[in-house]
Amino acid sequence: MKSNIEFRDIHLPQGVDIFPLGYGWYFLITSIVFVYVIYKLVIWILKTSKKHYALGNLKNIDVNLPIVAVVQMSELLRRICNVKYKEASVLFGEDWLDFLRKHTKCKLSDNAGKLLLFAPFMDKNSKEYTSTDALEVKKFCKEWIGENL
Repeated sequence: MKSNIEFRDIHLPQGVDIFPLGYGWYFLITSIVFVYVIYKLVIWILKTSKKHYALGNLKNIDVNLPIVAVVQMSELLRRICNVKYKEASVLFGEDWLDFLRKHTKCKLSDNAGKLLLFAPFMDKNSKEYTSTDALEVKKFCKEWIGENL
């Protein structure tokens, strides 16, 4: 007995994706990426604004009176260290200068280093140091701020 029934091959149904994405998943993933990008942008803005503010203050320091200028630069460096390096706020003397030198690649001559150390204790009209010494300290401060903020 012959039958007229045709047999067809068995076809398995298509597999289900491991992670079928619906509109809610797209919204959630997009929201997470958006929040991450905004977070990184805010961190970058805060970081660069501190640097921009400090460099703006440094730029406004006039080196015609070297002692006054270096006192202002020293105060600026101290303020930065109070925010970023809490342990440096108690340093003074050679320890303070060594800390500053350790946190930058820029070199500071001995004469300019002594000026940075002793300027807060000197008479503002002292002629012992010149504007070139103050300019060297200013260059050092600019490099230090650029590398540490």
